[in-house]
Amino acid sequence: MIEERRLRGRVAAVAAALVVLACSILARPALAEEKEQVREAVTHFFVGGTGKLAGQQTVIGNCRSYKVKPGETFLDIARAADLGYNELVAANPGVDPWVPPPGTEIVLPTEWVLPRGSYEGLVLNIPEMRLYYYIPSPRAGAQSSMVVTYPVGLGRRDWQTPQGEFRVRGKTRNPAWVIPESIKEERLREEGKTDDVIPGGHPDNPLGKYRIELTLPSYAIHGTNKNWGIGMQVSHGCVRMYPEDIAGFFPIVQIGTPGRFVYQPVKVGLRRGRVLVEVHPDIYGVSPWPWMLAQQVIEEAGVKRYVDRAKLEAAVEVASGIPTDVSYVDWPEPEPLEPIEFDEHGDPKAPYPPE
Repeated sequence: MIEERRLRGRVAAVAAALVVLACSILARPALAEEKEQVREAVTHFFVGGTGKLAGQQTVIGNCRSYKVKPGETFLDIARAADLGYNELVAANPGVDPWVPPPGTEIVLPTEWVLPRGSYEGLVLNIPEMRLYYYIPSPRAGAQSSMVVTYPVGLGRRDWQTPQGEFRVRGKTRNPAWVIPESIKEERLREEGKTDDVIPGGHPDNPLGKYRIELTLPSYAIHGTNKNWGIGMQVSHGCVRMYPEDIAGFFPIVQIGTPGRFVYQPVKVGLRRGRVLVEVHPDIYGVSPWPWMLAQQVIEEAGVKRYVDRAKLEAAVEVASGIPTDVSYVDWPEPEPLEPIEFDEHGDPKAPYPPE
């Protein structure tokens, strides 16, 4: 009983400062002051060893800070930083997402634990509302892969994006939207009218300018005509991307690429010998006991003996979506992975990972 009270006290103390601690160590200077927001380029990372990443580098990126400008909302900031609305809200509790006070310094949660799996192809983590693409590239070397990640919008609670495996079966520019019967019925109930088809390029077409068809029946990855729905549950189950993201993703994803929609509200990763945990809300109510799930994930990863129980419990309680060090001993600042620059052929410039 005494030990349990001590543990609870430690959890409360750790949780109070957890979000600040997770990113203050990794923070970079605020984005440069500009009269107008300029959208950041999507960053690519090299990671080690596809298929056997466990035990190597499974955390990418670094958190940063940003000073809110007058008139900005979290929707504006999220799009400029290539984040989902959900990510900014979770990482900045207590800050009004619609009227954040100008001058407030917020966390940009641009650090991610890679979802566990084979580390190949497309992986979409549903609770996180984020897509990962492990890019096949002969220039990356046999022991490395490139990974790029994008925020997405997913299905509403009554039109859930499903778990499952698939392959990319086709790609279409300016796709027409052939409205399914179930959605027609909803439109008739809510709007009193509906169409059978909305042509490509029409402002009312929710697919945007690009669609990636999947072998998973009735589901696709596509753009959007509602740019502020990324990081929200707003679709009828399909995966929505920012227009800028789908425009860059469309030409690089290959037909036949394998993929999976996974459900991992708790992720565990390794960086420089440290154990980091990233926790997200259980948006579809699939895993109602996050503490039990966290213990299971830690056990399956084989790192239980390195994990501080109080730090882990605090990370689960806060659910900030930020990778948080739950190891026993404090550790110096980790070295960030270098972003990749590309040549005119789309290949990564030197230095390359060792072959």
